[in-house]
Amino acid sequence: MTVSVIDPGDFSLPPRLLAAFHRSADCAVLAVVGGAVRDLLLHRVHRDPLRGLPDLDLVVALAPGADPADPRPAAHRLAETLLEDTPAAAVGYCQFHPAFGTVELELDGILLDLASARSETYPAPGENPIVSYGSLEDDLARRDFSINAMALVFAVPGPGLRLLDPHGGSGDLARRQLRLLHDRSLEDDPTRIVRAARYAARMGFTLAPASLDQLRSTLARWPWGRRDPAAKAGRVPPALGTRLRMELELLLDREPWEEALTCLQSWGALVLVDPALQADVTWRRRLRWARRCGLPLLAALLAGGETASAVATRLQLPHGQQRLLAQLALLRQAWRDSEAPPSTALAWSTFLERPGWSPEAVALALVSGALPRRPLLRWWCRWRHLASPVAAADLIAAGLKPGPALGERLRRLRGERLQLERV
Repeated sequence: MTVSVIDPGDFSLPPRLLAAFHRSADCAVLAVVGGAVRDLLLHRVHRDPLRGLPDLDLVVALAPGADPADPRPAAHRLAETLLEDTPAAAVGYCQFHPAFGTVELELDGILLDLASARSETYPAPGENPIVSYGSLEDDLARRDFSINAMALVFAVPGPGLRLLDPHGGSGDLARRQLRLLHDRSLEDDPTRIVRAARYAARMGFTLAPASLDQLRSTLARWPWGRRDPAAKAGRVPPALGTRLRMELELLLDREPWEEALTCLQSWGALVLVDPALQADVTWRRRLRWARRCGLPLLAALLAGGETASAVATRLQLPHGQQRLLAQLALLRQAWRDSEAPPSTALAWSTFLERPGWSPEAVALALVSGALPRRPLLRWWCRWRHLASPVAAADLIAAGLKPGPALGERLRRLRGERLQLERV
């Protein structure tokens, strides 16, 4: 469906930038796509969540009659034209990505992501797609939901923008629903399930009935969601774990995460992360405590499961978070193996301050309920900060020489102070 004409002034583009876009339309098909179009039709300004600047995704495809011998991707040609027409003072950032045919720009306070139009095919479920250059229609057809598969095309002649809506996205916006573009969308890329939860939480949309059926069917077949041993034969591509982690990070960092995770759990979709997480009823409290303690939310989300360290490896979490979850596993095991659980502040401090784990690992044990909460909370808030009542300088002044004996004396004095603490 094509509707004319939308005023490009709705994007508040600087006149110089707008004129350059229209000139480029003489030799290329140029369109604003994705979230900026969706938000414009919802009467919102699409902004970068971190910097707060207007953010536009543009797709560039070669127009009929363009020079086919030019090896530069269409997006690179447009970027070079824009840079030639823009004073250096107005260029805040520029990064070419030759391997992907994309360019990131900041011009006149507007963030621009330029991409050459492309098509995608998936060689196997969950694998990274095979990408080739294509038309604007191909580029829209590879997207996730109809509301993100619309484009505003810079027209020649005339100053207006044509709305290109081949998949009925504007109708789905009016119905406030998320509709997948084709019946293998989630099989190709199951991380779109997490993206659906992000959009549902952010905009208050619901999944279209057929899309919800596809979600349930995909989860029923997906290896991570199965419990039978034969499911191990269904290989989950490593790249899928990385993409899933990235979507979860966006969900936790940028979205109303309680609503988004509630959507995933109500759909039965937390099995994509960890089957144990699907049955977990404590994740809200765990994440709220993690925010108070300054812990990474994704590590805290996984911490409720006994196999959290293995899940972190599968999702390729940052090394620091993988190490944190590995330390939590060691702490849990040490607690189980202890013959006499600590009963005093000194005993608890001695147990928790072993060299095998960091204070953050203890905090993660606190928020996940892996150990009794009250002594862990007192250690985190007070006991770990207590020092010897006599400073090392004073002991040296009294005649004790620096060395192991001094360290032992400081530890003993601190221990005497901890003995006075109430558990």
